[in-house]
Amino acid sequence: MAPELRDRDRRAVRAQLGHEPTTAFSVVVRCSGDHPLVIRNAPVAADGSPFPTTHWLTCPDAVKEVSRLESTGAIARLNERFEADEAFRRAVDAAHDDAAADRARDLPGARAWGGVGGTGRGLKCLHAHYANHLAGGADVVGLWVAERVEPVHGPPGERVAVIDQGTNSCRLLVLGRGAVLGATDELARDMIITRLGQGVDRHGELAPDAVERTLGVIARYVRRAAALHAVRLRVGFTSAVRDAANREPFVDRVRRLAPHATLEVIDGQTEAALSFTGGTWGLGSTEGPFAVLDIGGGSTELVTGLVPGRAEQTISMQMGSVRLTERHVGSDPPGGADLSAMRAEIGAVLEQAAAAVPAAAARTLVAVGGTATTVQAMALGIERYDPDLIHRTWLALDDAARIADELAAMTIAQRDAIEVMAPGRGEVIVAGATILVEVMRRFVFERTLVSETDILDGLAFELLGVR
Repeated sequence: MAPELRDRDRRAVRAQLGHEPTTAFSVVVRCSGDHPLVIRNAPVAADGSPFPTTHWLTCPDAVKEVSRLESTGAIARLNERFEADEAFRRAVDAAHDDAAADRARDLPGARAWGGVGGTGRGLKCLHAHYANHLAGGADVVGLWVAERVEPVHGPPGERVAVIDQGTNSCRLLVLGRGAVLGATDELARDMIITRLGQGVDRHGELAPDAVERTLGVIARYVRRAAALHAVRLRVGFTSAVRDAANREPFVDRVRRLAPHATLEVIDGQTEAALSFTGGTWGLGSTEGPFAVLDIGGGSTELVTGLVPGRAEQTISMQMGSVRLTERHVGSDPPGGADLSAMRAEIGAVLEQAAAAVPAAAARTLVAVGGTATTVQAMALGIERYDPDLIHRTWLALDDAARIADELAAMTIAQRDAIEVMAPGRGEVIVAGATILVEVMRRFVFERTLVSETDILDGLAFELLGVR
């Protein structure tokens, strides 16, 4: 699949580089002016050749400052230090190893193509090391560059970071306080599916391999937040962690990665309220009452409120895309009996939810989370995942049901090949799409407003004190 890319970012990067990019990319770090600072390139160029520079510095001002540093002979001096200083040499080698492993996340065979900027040993390009540092790489040279060129655009101002560790995905958001009262600057937004909750419903514990791959992502996110000068970091754990009997060792390891962060195992009611805050952010009161639906990997939240940002009735249901997939899907693609069993469980859960939350009385249903945004991307027929084309658009029930049926008829490999499908989501999206459709049917919504803002934004807004 193609990486997430806004059309405005594509135009901005083309202007920054002075030519059309030769490989697919996504923006991983932004300057406070909202223009791209660092992009993540695909490991293979459009012509099929290897593209070993994963993280690329694109902001012209930042490029100029690093070039100025290079012009002083910095690369030669650092290579001399590399040969003479064993501790420094080990740190540089570790940065190359880490960068190669990070590239291999997109293409396993690409790990052999070298480290930072495709380098196997020593240093060749300070721009690549600085970009790697800003993206969250453990890069001693990138940190050295940062200490000598920052601030590029003046003092960074107050910045905060949040990590939302869910059952299926790990997400990062770094926000700065905007120049206008109540406004925010988005410095980084990222999502990687790690399937931390794999097997939790069946075994009641976090699996060792799921823990390891998740901790690797969290470590990179913590470093990115620090590189972007976030003064506070908040890590929220949801369904998989709160349900796991062995959650404390996992949380303790996250604490060691982020000793100054606030770590929270978020209960279902709080999760629902945060989703409501993020999902209704910026909507007008006249569009209420609202019902917000957040389909996660382990749980699904349904919350109502008369006005944006003020949750009133909430319920967290023990059903999610990962949980239902593990319970009911026994073939690829799922059989009719699998789908019937899934719908039966969803229906029973929704009957209980209807007694607790008056969702049917809402005027506007807002659907948040990766299931809803992916289904809408498919319904819109867009060529690549562009959040600007998806955010706050209406998804009709008929279209949601059609997409759900199409997904259910595909194999996992076919779903994974869909351009707008995030890596790893194809395995569980049938269950998520089924939840979406059944909720709309049960509470008689002919359409839902799809939102890119959700619990992640709610966590950040609270931390930054934005209302």
